[in-house]
Amino acid sequence: MAKVRKYPKQDALPPKVSEEPAAYIPAKKQPISVADFSYRKFKKIADLVPFTQTEWANILHLSERTLQRYAKNNSSFEGIYTDRILEMQELIETGLETFSSSDAFYRWLKKDKQILGHNLNFESLYNSRGIIELTDQLARIQYGVYS
Repeated sequence: MAKVRKYPKQDALPPKVSEEPAAYIPAKKQPISVADFSYRKFKKIADLVPFTQTEWANILHLSERTLQRYAKNNSSFEGIYTDRILEMQELIETGLETFSSSDAFYRWLKKDKQILGHNLNFESLYNSRGIIELTDQLARIQYGVYS
């Protein structure tokens, strides 16, 4: 003989709790449009640190001549270059908060650092992962957590 399951009546179930939806608070910074990112905007970021034009060309994966052409025409950067510039801007701002001067920050970038099992140095700026790892390391320095 099979057992018959008895289910409680709907009235016997506990009442459901409802919550107010979370308030949406928009971000303070508006996203930068790719078409709006001109060489002048890049120059303001580049002037914060003593990188050479060759170093910037290597970071952006452009030739020096192409970077000069952007400067001459005040052209807008393509999306992939804009993303890299914005990553660098975050790194530079964090570096300038961490170190006493842009020269001290530049010297730190030039030194080889063993961080979490791998080597970071200036060439780490040539890829997004390296930029993120250097930014993370600067945050650790600010909070006194060295790796």
